[in-house]
Amino acid sequence: MKQIYLDYNASTPLAPEVVEVMTPFLTKYYGNPSTTHFAAIEAKKAVEKARQQVASFIGAAKEEIIFTSGGTESNNHVIRKVFDQHHHKGKHFITTAIEHPAVHKPLEYLKQFGAEITYLPVDKYGQVSIDSLKKAIRSDTILITIMHANNEVGTIQPIEKIGEIAKQHGVLFHTDAAQSLGKIEVDVIKQQVDFLSIAGHKLYAPKGIGALYIRKGVELKPYLLGAGHENGLRAGTENVMFIAGLGEACETAKKFLIDMSKTKQLKEEFLSLLRDYFPNQITVNGHPVECLPNTLNISFKNRIGQDILTAVPEIAASTGSACHSGVVTLSPVLKAMGVMPEEGKGTIRFSLGRFTTDAEIKFAAQYLKVRLA
Repeated sequence: MKQIYLDYNASTPLAPEVVEVMTPFLTKYYGNPSTTHFAAIEAKKAVEKARQQVASFIGAAKEEIIFTSGGTESNNHVIRKVFDQHHHKGKHFITTAIEHPAVHKPLEYLKQFGAEITYLPVDKYGQVSIDSLKKAIRSDTILITIMHANNEVGTIQPIEKIGEIAKQHGVLFHTDAAQSLGKIEVDVIKQQVDFLSIAGHKLYAPKGIGALYIRKGVELKPYLLGAGHENGLRAGTENVMFIAGLGEACETAKKFLIDMSKTKQLKEEFLSLLRDYFPNQITVNGHPVECLPNTLNISFKNRIGQDILTAVPEIAASTGSACHSGVVTLSPVLKAMGVMPEEGKGTIRFSLGRFTTDAEIKFAAQYLKVRLA
């Protein structure tokens, strides 16, 4: 039976262009980019080329980009160092109830040092209210951290408006763009962000590489201490091969970003098939318009998510619920959206990608129809 990968929001395969760019650093170019002799030349060139490629993709200047190990490190860097640097001014953070654990966990950690966190609610579509944000801002608010697009349901947040409000109040603004980059437009100037986190493995680059945008003029101290790599902002010898891969992934993504309408069409076709095969048995979670073009979060009535995935082992997808000792619990995202347990327990996230085909969509729908009949 044909295996079908519909879990691109979890991780992406490496793009062929990325593999090609990375390969020489496995076989030829082994020098440390921080040294000054001949063996460092190609490595140094690769790092700076990648920095420019990442910067160009998000509308930034190359000196505003530092490379990290991924989205989790980037998020931690911003949240924890903003607190270290500004806790004398205030200890209040604003976030949402549907952020990734890489944002929630460091915020929770800081509570022991006096941090106060306001978790903004979201509506039934998973979108935050601008009015609730305005009301939440206090004189001691030091950071607003709100993801660009949700990884589970695909809902896109009104980042431009949030950035505008943050600037009006003189509050720093961070967004986790791990899921949005390469799927929708990301422009740090237009969206008025001070910090933006990037995860390579969501963008057809390797796992273990990411980047952090730090707006020029905004001071952020290093999170990892050591030698003066990345202009003194991130210690540790640069992972040249993966950095080159991330740069090429951003360069390649420019072409596919223009053509995301094809992915959106496939998603809509898949949804149409599911509605035909499961009339009155499915509910779509997420915003009907402001949603990632590749993400489809579906609740199957009177089903359990893990049971569905077990019934169709040929399909790689994710469930929005967990079953422990016979008790099904919803993800925090679905809970925050007000999804009822009876409906949410049968939730599956299907996320399409660059290599998804029309034939795969039809196969996947047919598998589900036959196995869940």
